[in-house]
Amino acid sequence: MLALGDSLTQGYGLPAEDGFVPRLEAWLTAHGTPAKIVNAGVSGDTTAGGLARLDWSLTPDVDAVIVNLGGNDLLRGLDPAVSRANLEKILQGAAARQLPVLLIGLAAPGNYGPAYKTEYDAIFPELAARYGAAMNPNFFAAIGGSAEAAIEHGFMQADGIHPNQKGVMAIIENIGPEVQKLIATAAK
Repeated sequence: MLALGDSLTQGYGLPAEDGFVPRLEAWLTAHGTPAKIVNAGVSGDTTAGGLARLDWSLTPDVDAVIVNLGGNDLLRGLDPAVSRANLEKILQGAAARQLPVLLIGLAAPGNYGPAYKTEYDAIFPELAARYGAAMNPNFFAAIGGSAEAAIEHGFMQADGIHPNQKGVMAIIENIGPEVQKLIATAAK
């Protein structure tokens, strides 16, 4: 399985063993679904960067894909249409190889205005429906739904952007069952 993402996937600011991918692997094993996940998370990556890495990341041994991109697009205020187009091409690339996908969304903050938020927030459910991908609507849902709420609950590192060890574990408790379903789909 491939986890294509940004610093949230890569495990920025945490010891390597406490990042999202190693903790997800451990959770899966503890819950009876051992899996090898390739950590294709790159700190600072946008949806464009993920798209640029897609073809060489989808090696023959990849049987499913977790797509966790868009946070840096949000931080930079990139046009949601650009993010949508890049994510769509990623989903098309996975579909061309008949790989099941779990698309992990993010909720846009309100500081770019309601039109931006509405357009951005629609990307993930619309693309998941169009490409038959499984979807988790919000990476941060288990820790308050937003970075701001997660900070208040002690789930974030000092930078206010990346989850700490406690935050990663809560996120995995939320996302883990969806990854188990993805693995079951890939095994068919």
